[in-house]
Amino acid sequence: MKKVALFLANGFEEIEALATVDILRRAQIPVEAVSISDTKTVTGAHNVTVIADTTFQQADFSNVEVLILPGGMPGAKNLNEHEGLKELITKSNGEGKQIAAICAAPMVLGGLGLLNDKRATCYPGFEAELAGAQTTGENVVVDGNITTGRGPGLAFEFALRLVEQIAGLKTRQEVQNGLLL
Repeated sequence: MKKVALFLANGFEEIEALATVDILRRAQIPVEAVSISDTKTVTGAHNVTVIADTTFQQADFSNVEVLILPGGMPGAKNLNEHEGLKELITKSNGEGKQIAAICAAPMVLGGLGLLNDKRATCYPGFEAELAGAQTTGENVVVDGNITTGRGPGLAFEFALRLVEQIAGLKTRQEVQNGLLL
C-alpha cells in the first residue's frame, strides 16, 4: 500500500485536512499528518488545534508516494513559503509520485510550474495562482499524477477520489458506503 503524507501548516482548513486523513485511514491507507513547523501542534483556520503525527524535520519521506496539501488561509500561504516542502514536491513530481491539493493549496503547485498544460481546480478566486493550468471549476480534477479539489464542502469527494487512486474502486465504494454517501 502506498504511504501518504498530508502537510499541516498553521491556518490549514480543518475539514479538508481532517476529513482526508480520516477517510484514508478508514481505507487502511497509511497516512502521516506532517506539521511543517517545529512543533507537532498546529492550529487551523478556525482555531481547531490538532497534533500532527510528526514534523517535517523528523519525517522520513523516503517511502512516501503520495503528498497531500490541504487548503485554508493562511495555511496554503504558509505551505507555499516552506522551501523544504516545495523541494520535496518538485522532487516527487519529477519521480511521477502522486500529488494532491485542495482549495487554495493548488497555488503551491502553480507557483512551482507543476500545473503547466494540466487541468486543475481550486477555490473560487485562486485561479490566477494556478499558473499554466486550464482551470475547470470541477469539484475534483485528476490530470496525470496531480489531483486537485475545489474546497471544504468537497473534501469527502476529494478524499474518496484519492482512496480510489491509491487502493482501488472497490475500497472506495466500501468506505463510501460505510460513510452513508
